[in-house]
Amino acid sequence: MCDSANEKHYPGMKTLPVSDAVGTVLAHDITEIRTGEFKGCAFRKGHIIQAEDVCRLRRLGKEHLYVLSVSEDELHEDDAAYRLANALMGEGVRMQGAPREGKINIIADRDGLLKVNKAALLDFNMLGDIMCATTHDNTVVKSGQLVAGTRAIPLIAKKEVVEQAERLCKVPGGVITVKAVRKPKAGVVITGNEVYYGKIQDAFAPIIRKKIEELGGEITGIYYAPDDQEHIETRLRELLDAGADLLITTGGMSVDPDDITRFAIRKLGATDITYGSAVLPGAMFMTAYVQKTVGSRQSAVSAQPVPIVGIPACGMYHKTTVFDLVLPRILAGEHIGRKELAELGHGGLCLNCEVCRYPVCPFGK
Repeated sequence: MCDSANEKHYPGMKTLPVSDAVGTVLAHDITEIRTGEFKGCAFRKGHIIQAEDVCRLRRLGKEHLYVLSVSEDELHEDDAAYRLANALMGEGVRMQGAPREGKINIIADRDGLLKVNKAALLDFNMLGDIMCATTHDNTVVKSGQLVAGTRAIPLIAKKEVVEQAERLCKVPGGVITVKAVRKPKAGVVITGNEVYYGKIQDAFAPIIRKKIEELGGEITGIYYAPDDQEHIETRLRELLDAGADLLITTGGMSVDPDDITRFAIRKLGATDITYGSAVLPGAMFMTAYVQKTVGSRQSAVSAQPVPIVGIPACGMYHKTTVFDLVLPRILAGEHIGRKELAELGHGGLCLNCEVCRYPVCPFGK
């Protein structure tokens, strides 16, 4: 293809002598071959020609280059990528190094829960010529873990598009954040006559302990209670008084007449009680919140409401349930109610794989 054809098909592209190309953008890769030593890319497309590059280019036999000029209303791909990443990031994330070939990764800057504003991300990607891909919203991540990547698609991006993307990213909290997950002090009440009176061995306690400790939390106490509303309420209140900032109940969550755990929770003074989730396993899951006061009766101060979760029997038989989807969000400070539990229906069907690979699977995604 002749020079004039190149310039016609690629506006802004032109052919320049190497000595005149300093400061322009290379429009093609340049290969270097050293017999018996090296064969590879010496300069990549998008490289900004520097004065010190001229001698090397001539050694490679390049007297002329196809280059792109960057006008005032345009940005080099790396400059665009840097601005896009800055716009996308909220708290708890950072860039992984500098942009390269118009792309830059965003990684978690702390352990926590990844939050993605999906509506803002869609608007961002609808602009064209720029893009951002993320891992799933509500994923538990470790510090240093890759959570997103963004890039400018053409070598030269329109400044107007980048500025429009920056405006779209000005949403509360940012488009991509990692929220800190607090370490809970969990109080547990395991209900059921059959366990309380020793007719069957409890299987819930070790499962719950393991899940809480995996999130860096601790168990402040585990009580067993018969199917007696007053007994369950008393045990829950004792755990609150002992400093529990998360209450977990097991069993008694179905519709049988003797399944009265939910009623004991209501008697405790809990509000925002939501029974039922759009997840299998875990349809009979429950969330609630109870207000706790600190200090003497005369100078009592309301603390943050203590979340309560009720785990149905499926928590004993399935490695992963709705409890695993919801717990990190509760510990990140989110209020989980009817809407949040209903939204889990899309992706909320566990496939009961022979070997559970959660979270590397579609469950909860």
